[in-house]
Amino acid sequence: MKALIPALGLTLIAVLPASAEGFERIEQRDGFLSLVQNKDLTRFGIRLTVKNDGRIEGSAFGREVTGDWRWDGGFFCRDLYVGGDPLDANNCQVVQVRGETVRFTSDRGSGDYADLRLK
Repeated sequence: MKALIPALGLTLIAVLPASAEGFERIEQRDGFLSLVQNKDLTRFGIRLTVKNDGRIEGSAFGREVTGDWRWDGGFFCRDLYVGGDPLDANNCQVVQVRGETVRFTSDRGSGDYADLRLK
């Protein structure tokens, strides 16, 4: 399970100052939903869909990904399960966008980030 943690989108992959790279922060739930509605969030081996009703569905390297999300004070907060196993529960993240790339930065923006493509 630990091997999936660095690779799975909406988790942790690198530590860099995101704001310095031309990303625009998404601070409202409606803005986030308009960005991801009817699209998948992808990266190598990962495909996730964030549903309007608060669900997350998808797959990561052949394993089912499920979860729930909510918007809380300008942060995307989510619980994820990979193959039924919990992954970094209740993590609230800053969401930023640049073109077709959506960046999720863990720990309310002070942690690592994951970049996913909109498809």
